[in-house]
Amino acid sequence: MSQAIREPWGLSVFGAGTVRTEPELVRLKLAVDVVQPQADLAFGDAGQAVARLRETLRRHEIPDGAVSASRLSLSSEFSGYGAERRFLGYRCQSAYVIETTALDDLQQLIIDAVDAGANRVDEVVFDVRDKPALRDEARVKAVAAARRKAELYAEAAGVALGPVLHIQDVDAGSWELTGHRGHGGGGGASTGDFAPGMVEVHGAVLLGFELVR
Repeated sequence: MSQAIREPWGLSVFGAGTVRTEPELVRLKLAVDVVQPQADLAFGDAGQAVARLRETLRRHEIPDGAVSASRLSLSSEFSGYGAERRFLGYRCQSAYVIETTALDDLQQLIIDAVDAGANRVDEVVFDVRDKPALRDEARVKAVAAARRKAELYAEAAGVALGPVLHIQDVDAGSWELTGHRGHGGGGGASTGDFAPGMVEVHGAVLLGFELVR
């Protein structure tokens, strides 16, 4: 069975670009998470852990402005369901996001933070400061990749490539999720991957060209 193109108008191509660079900073997401049979014990243990964690961060010369924290929260903790549901106690939590440029000290910072009472490490994200500039560079690469692909298709079809009629930005996250990743330049890990070697910033675009016989 043959397939027909509905409302043919020209050539539409996808292009992607990636810029790789060394990380400049890291964001560490961790939390103090305590469960005790009584609420006052949970608050007390969590409060002591928070105080130790703050002292640990100061010892690593991380300023208070580089630390964002939530207030202590308290909730009831249960296990099981229905008739098997059992009360375990009270959970007291406080979450933190710590930003530092001391990448060489990261491993020791995590060890010391856990020793201080941050018993949950949720995420380690390597990043750069001027990501918008890198995103712009990746988008320029994406346009160039799309044009190269369009020129190849036009040459193979025996037609000339006309002017651009349509430009559609493609969100980098949705591009990777929908399987376009790697088409026209770029690949590798996304920005949020735990990969201290390099940070990658992606750009993607759909270009529509007029075709001239």
